[in-house]
Amino acid sequence: MSSFDVITSNAAAPQVDDRWRQMHLGRLLGHAMRKFDERVLHLMAHDAGVPLVLANLAARDQISAAHIHITRHLAMQGSRLTVLAQAAGMSKQAMGDLVDQCEAWGLVKRERDGQDARAKKVVFTADGLAWLDAFKTAVAQVESEFKESVGQDVATVVALGLEAYAQA
Repeated sequence: MSSFDVITSNAAAPQVDDRWRQMHLGRLLGHAMRKFDERVLHLMAHDAGVPLVLANLAARDQISAAHIHITRHLAMQGSRLTVLAQAAGMSKQAMGDLVDQCEAWGLVKRERDGQDARAKKVVFTADGLAWLDAFKTAVAQVESEFKESVGQDVATVVALGLEAYAQA
């Protein structure tokens, strides 16, 4: 048996522990965020305060976590597309596509920016404000579920740790 046979043989090859690839902090944070957003969208799909068209879209998985970026980052007084894209960490084109979809659904609208007549800003519609209110309620419930799942002390440490890490 040659040394090549020893290296390539499953029986003779040393076991490499590569669990770190699946369990590192970044991956866990990504999984946790997806789970959080999915639960929020599920709650919003069943919230009586959400306009029916938006609830139906959420229930049919037509509204995704990407659309939540608008909900999270759109200023109450409205935002220019470039500012909104930057806040969400997206390209202007990708955010423009999301805004187009959300505008078609009645969640947001574009209007002239009072500061610059050449510019437009994205603002919530009345239905968009109802969506935002349901988002706030759903986020509070999912945070409460997280605290119940891991315990208040762990939830507090996680929140403080993530806040410190994000601001560093």
